[in-house]
Amino acid sequence: MKLFQNALLFLLLLSSFTLSTEKSDSTQTANNQFIDVYIDCDYCDIDFIRTEINFVNYVIDRKDSDLHILVTYQTTGSNGREYSLTFFGKRKFKSDNDTIKFFTQQDDTDDERREKLVKYLKFGLMQYIAETDVSKSISIKYDALKTADVVVDNWDYWVFRTRLRGFFNGEETYQYKYMNGSINIDRITENWKFRFNAGTNYNEQVFKFDDEETVSISRGNYSNTTLVKSISEHWSGGFTGRVSNSSYSNYKLQTEFYPTIEYNIHPYSESTRKILRFLYRVGYSYSNYNEETIYNKTEEGNFKQSLEVVLELKQPWGTIETTLEGSNYFYDFSKNRLRLYVELSLKLFKGFTLDIDGGYTMIHNQLNLPKSEVSDEDILLQRRQMETQYNYWGSVGISYTFGSIYNNIVNPRFGN
Repeated sequence: MKLFQNALLFLLLLSSFTLSTEKSDSTQTANNQFIDVYIDCDYCDIDFIRTEINFVNYVIDRKDSDLHILVTYQTTGSNGREYSLTFFGKRKFKSDNDTIKFFTQQDDTDDERREKLVKYLKFGLMQYIAETDVSKSISIKYDALKTADVVVDNWDYWVFRTRLRGFFNGEETYQYKYMNGSINIDRITENWKFRFNAGTNYNEQVFKFDDEETVSISRGNYSNTTLVKSISEHWSGGFTGRVSNSSYSNYKLQTEFYPTIEYNIHPYSESTRKILRFLYRVGYSYSNYNEETIYNKTEEGNFKQSLEVVLELKQPWGTIETTLEGSNYFYDFSKNRLRLYVELSLKLFKGFTLDIDGGYTMIHNQLNLPKSEVSDEDILLQRRQMETQYNYWGSVGISYTFGSIYNNIVNPRFGN
């Protein structure tokens, strides 16, 4: 027993010594000659960036940085990505800002994307490193360019994607099956944008209680079409259309067609950083119902309009995305719907972040509700859409980070 106690005491002393040594080593990793950099990117492989770019100090709060790098991206027409790296100079680099853009392809792997990101981060950092003594230890290598073949796009910007997915689970008294198939066809250029998608969904739930079995099935099909013409740096025009059916929503067939116009306060070229756009639709909706509705209709057609206002900002202080959309039928303005969606991430002060997201919808346009009584089974199994004047959802979170301002060390042991 005494031997075990002595061994345990030795291990504790060794652990204490190791932690003390690591603390000393960690302090030394922050080099006074390096510039302090804050990488603002939730989806980036930060460990890989730290490993590949080891000539800067990485800080955990933007207020401690000499350089704040905001990484954003947009999806391209071929389902690739256009990355924007915005460099905000601070302290000794105050007001020395820059932006670099690069593209990745649809079939690029995660490793290829992070390799390109690191490459262009290095490009952007060089102008700032050049003003420090660290530049004396930087060497630049040039690989002679090879004669490039002219790239010919045999598909003329057309992109096709298909998907088939199934999911199931179960236990002794319950079984669940879900199947989904879809196809997407896109052609996106600077002047035109065409998108078409169609799909089918099937849900089946089986409940077993005593010797009874209850089966709940819902299915639906849909297709959406969008055509947009670029008019100027602020204006766009086109149309949107939809054809669908749904056992849950009581639609045997629903078709919608809306000529659409959009105005963006900011130029579309700045869309990776800020958007404030107004989207107006006006058109016709035709519905053929599975069951007679509460308004004694088995089919009907109505003219309808909607206005959508979208604000998106990605700034050093955080991000915000807000959508406000209202719609109504022309024959009766009381048949309307108003939807608000907010996603907000604010860096309020050093180390403190507030995250809010949620939505609320005022609903006064459920023309599709069946007239027949809804059974308890339908309510519990959610087989039919219920009458409601609103729905909502939301979440709120806060985080506070404190301690060492540097985080240069990468240690992948036991995972993250």
